[in-house]
Amino acid sequence: AKYSGSQLLQKKYKELEKSVKVEEIDGVKLVKNLAVKMEEMFRRKAEATRRLVEAAEEAHHQHEDNPDLQYEYFNAVLINEVDEEGNNVELGGEFLLEPNDHFNNLSVNLSLSVVQVPTNMYNKDPDIVNGVYWSEALNKVFVDNFERDPTLIWQYFGSAKGFFRQYPGVKWHPDEHGVIGFDCRNRKWYSMYIQAATSPKDVVILVDVSGSMKGLRLTIARQTVSSILDTLGDDDFFNIIAYNQEIHYVEPCLNGTLVRADRTNKDHFREHLDKLFAKGIGLLGDALTEAFTILNDFNQTGRGSVCSQAIMLVTDGATEMYDDVFEKYNWPERKVRIFPYLIGRESAFADNLKWMACANKGYFSQISTLADVQENVMRYLHVMSRPKVIDHEHDTVWTEAYVDSAVSLNDKAGPSLMTTVAMPVFSTKNETNQGILLGVVGTDIPLQELMKLIPKHMLGIHGYVFAITNNGYILTHPDLRPLYQEGQKRRKPNYSSVDLSEVEWEDKDDILRNAMVNRRTGTFSMEVMKTVDRGRRVLKMHNDYYYTDIKGTPFSVGVALSRGHGKYFFRGNVSVEAGLRDLEQPDVALADEWTYCNTEEQHEHRHLTQIQAIKLFMTGRRPHLKCDRELIQEVLFDAVVTAPLEAYWTGLALNKSENSDKGVEITFLGTRTGLSRTKLFVAADQLSNQDFLTAEDKEGVFNADHFPLWYKRAAEQNKKKQHHQESSFIMCTVGIQMKLEFFQRKFWTACRQCTALDGKCSISCDNEDINCYLIDNNGFILVTEDQAQTGLFFGEVEGAVMNKLLQMGSFKRITLYDYQALCREYAGSIDSARMLSDPFSVVKWLLTELSSVLKSRGKTMMVPCDTEYPAFVSERTIKETTGNIDCEGCIRSFVIQQIPSSNLFMVVVDNKCDCSSAPPVTMDPIEIMYILSSLKCDRLKFQKDRKKPESCHPFHPEV
Repeated sequence: AKYSGSQLLQKKYKELEKSVKVEEIDGVKLVKNLAVKMEEMFRRKAEATRRLVEAAEEAHHQHEDNPDLQYEYFNAVLINEVDEEGNNVELGGEFLLEPNDHFNNLSVNLSLSVVQVPTNMYNKDPDIVNGVYWSEALNKVFVDNFERDPTLIWQYFGSAKGFFRQYPGVKWHPDEHGVIGFDCRNRKWYSMYIQAATSPKDVVILVDVSGSMKGLRLTIARQTVSSILDTLGDDDFFNIIAYNQEIHYVEPCLNGTLVRADRTNKDHFREHLDKLFAKGIGLLGDALTEAFTILNDFNQTGRGSVCSQAIMLVTDGATEMYDDVFEKYNWPERKVRIFPYLIGRESAFADNLKWMACANKGYFSQISTLADVQENVMRYLHVMSRPKVIDHEHDTVWTEAYVDSAVSLNDKAGPSLMTTVAMPVFSTKNETNQGILLGVVGTDIPLQELMKLIPKHMLGIHGYVFAITNNGYILTHPDLRPLYQEGQKRRKPNYSSVDLSEVEWEDKDDILRNAMVNRRTGTFSMEVMKTVDRGRRVLKMHNDYYYTDIKGTPFSVGVALSRGHGKYFFRGNVSVEAGLRDLEQPDVALADEWTYCNTEEQHEHRHLTQIQAIKLFMTGRRPHLKCDRELIQEVLFDAVVTAPLEAYWTGLALNKSENSDKGVEITFLGTRTGLSRTKLFVAADQLSNQDFLTAEDKEGVFNADHFPLWYKRAAEQNKKKQHHQESSFIMCTVGIQMKLEFFQRKFWTACRQCTALDGKCSISCDNEDINCYLIDNNGFILVTEDQAQTGLFFGEVEGAVMNKLLQMGSFKRITLYDYQALCREYAGSIDSARMLSDPFSVVKWLLTELSSVLKSRGKTMMVPCDTEYPAFVSERTIKETTGNIDCEGCIRSFVIQQIPSSNLFMVVVDNKCDCSSAPPVTMDPIEIMYILSSLKCDRLKFQKDRKKPESCHPFHPEV
C-alpha cells in the first residue's frame, strides 16, 4: 500500500468522480465499425495489386519477344558484388541500399526493384531476359503504390517463367550451403492463385499397383501421387483408388466418397502410399468405372466442389483405350477430364494414354525420372485453368496466415504473421485460345496492421478480436501459437490451418464457427476457460461474441467481450492543456501496439511517437493526422488523475531509509487506455527481472492482443468485492516488483509474531515438526523453507495434501484442452497401438506431418497432437480448511487459511508422517489418443462447414 500509492490514487479518482461517465459497449456496433475499417484497409491493398496487374498486362502487350535481346538487370543475388579485380560482376552493378525500419530494418532501395532467378535456371535465358525487360514497367507502379499507401510492405511479380521481381530492392544472400532454394511458383500466394484459377475440383487418383510397378517406377509413382496432392487446396475434394487384380480404396473407410483436400487429410493418405504396391494385373477399366461413379454420385448430393472434376491416372501402361467406359460415363459432355501419367521410359502404351487424355479434355504426361515429376504434374493445372484464363477472370486470392520468413524466428517480440493478396497477369495479345498466364502479382499484409485498427480500450481487460477464413482457419486470434521452441523457434506443422474450433473449443457444436464461415452477422454467448501465464493459470468467464463478414475478402471478424467490467468503458473530462502537460512526463508511456494516432498512412508522420502525434493533433498543428479523439480524451484524463503519483514515488525514492535493503525495485500502474507510469527504486542493472515491463516481456505489457498479465489477474482477484458487477468499473491497476527474498523475509518475520501476552509462539514455522508454505490461488508456491521448491506447483511437493484439498473442495481441478500441441514420439512408432484416454472428449483424428517434424538424433520427432491438462483454482468462499490424511496408518494433519485482501493462502503441514508414497498432483499434459477405428473413420468422413468460392469455370467450348 505504501509503495503503490493506491490510496492517493483512489482519493484523486474520488475528486473527479462527477466528471466520469460509464457507458456500456455496443458489441454489434463495435464489430460492424471494425469490419468497415478492415474492409477499407484490405481494399487499399487489393487496389495496389490491381494497378500492378494493369501495368504488367499493358507492358507485355507492347513488348515483342526478341530471342537475341541483351539486357542488364539488377539480379538480387549479384548486386554490389565485385570480381577479383574490383569490377562489378555481370547483372550486378552498384545498387544503393539504406536501412529502413518499415522493412524490419533491412537495407532496401525505395526507387527500384530487384529480380531473383531460381538457382536451377539460367540468368540469361531469352524467356527470362524478355520477361525481366517488359516487367521493368512495374518499377514506376511499385513506387507510386508506396507513395499512395505508406503502410504497404513487399510488392512483387512472380513470373510463370520462374523469375521473381521484388520491391523495394533488397540484396538476397545464399544459405549456409551456398544456394537459394526460392522459386516463386512454389510460394503459397502463387500456388493458391493457380488452385483458384483451376476452380474448385473433385479429383479421383487411380494408382496402378500391379507387379510391373516396382523399383524406380514405384518411387516415381509414389512421388507423382504426392505431388498431385500438393496441388490440391482446401476448396478441393479427392480420394485415391489402387488397382491390380482388384480395386481397393487406400483408406477403406472412405469407400465410395471424397474427402476435403485439407492438409490433415492429405498427410493421412501420404502415410498409406507405402502400403499400395503389390503383384497382379491392372484392372484399369473397373477402376475408371469406380472413379466415374464416385464423382457422379458425390456431385449429385451437392457435396464436394460442385464445379470441376478430374481423374488422375498413374500407371506404367494401358493395354486398351477403354472407349466403352468413357462412352457410358463421360461422353458427350466430357465433364470429367482425364490426366494420364505414364511412369517409366517405355512408350509402348503411350498412344492409348494420349488418346484417353485428348478424348476427355485432359493432358498426357510421361514421367521418366524423379526430376520430371513436379513440372509434369503442374501441367494439368494450366489445362484446368484455361476456361478462367480465357475469360480473363482477375480473381483476387487471399492466403491464410503464415509466418514471414524475412523476420527472424528468434525475434523476442514474437512471430510476424502475414496474409497476401494476389492477382493473375494474363497475356492480352491475340494468341490462340490457349489462355496464357504470365504470372501473379501480390503484396504482403502484416496482420499487425490489422491489429492496429482494433480499439483495444473498448474491448476491456479480457476482450479480443479474431478473424477467420472461409474455411474456418484462424487469420488472427490471441490463442493462435504458430511457433514452438526447442533450441530455436520453429514453425509448427499445420500452423496456418488451425481451425477456430481448436481455440474456441468450448463451442462444442461449432455454432460460432459455422455462423462466421457462412458470413453471417450475429451474436453468441458461452462460458469459457481462458488461460494466462503460458497456460498455467485459468480464468473462468462468460463471453459475448459479436461477428460479421469483411466485405471484399473471404474473411469474417469477431469480437469477444467478457461480461462484467469487461463490457463497460468510461469517458473522463479534463482540459487538453492539463492532459498534455501530464502526458509528457518522463515516467509516462503509451501502449506500443495501440493506435492513438495513425502515423503510418503518410510519410511525413512516420517519425512521430504516439505522444508527439497526440500533441500535434490536439493543438491543431496537424489536423490531417488520423487520430482517435475519444481514446485520446480518455488517456488525457488518465494522465491527469495519475499525475500525483510521480511526485509521491519520487519522495519515496529520495528517502533511502524507506527502502534501505532495496527490496522494492519498481512501482508501476496501468490504465485501461494503455497508459502506464513506472518508477525505479534501484538502478536498472540491479533489477532482479530486467525484462519486466519491456517489449521482451510479452505478457507483462499492453499489446494489441491483450492487457498485461498482472492487470488481468488483479482484475479477476477484485471480482469477489464486486457484488453488483454490472456497475463496477476497473479504472486502473497499480503494483510493485520486489525481490523474492525480501518478500520471503517479511513472511518468515510475520510468522514468528504471536498475539500471546508474552509474545512467544507455542508453535511457529521454525518448528521442525511442521512445514509452512505460502501459495497463490492457482496453487503455485511463493514461499517455502526449501528454496528449490519456489515456483513449483504445490501438488508436486505435497501430493497427499493437494489431493485432500481437491476432495474437500478448497481447490477445483479444471480440465483444459490444447489442440495445437506437439508431442514427442519415437520414430517408427506412429502406427503403434495407443490408448484412448478420454472417449468423451472432442473426437479429432490426430495426424502427423512427417516432412516437417523435428528429429532428435534420429530417435524422436515432434508431431502434432491433442492434449488435455489440468489447471487448479481456489474456492474463494472457503476461508479456512483443516484436514487429516491417513498415510499408511499414520495420521497427518494440515491447515490452510486464506490471507485477507490477497490471492494468497498459508498452508501448514504436519510432517511427522511420511506420505511420500502418495502420488504427486501434476499439471503435466496427457495426449488424447484415438484408436477406435470407428472414431478415425467418423473423423475422416466428417466435414466442417466451409464457404465455397463463388467463382466456378469448369468449361470453355474451345478447351
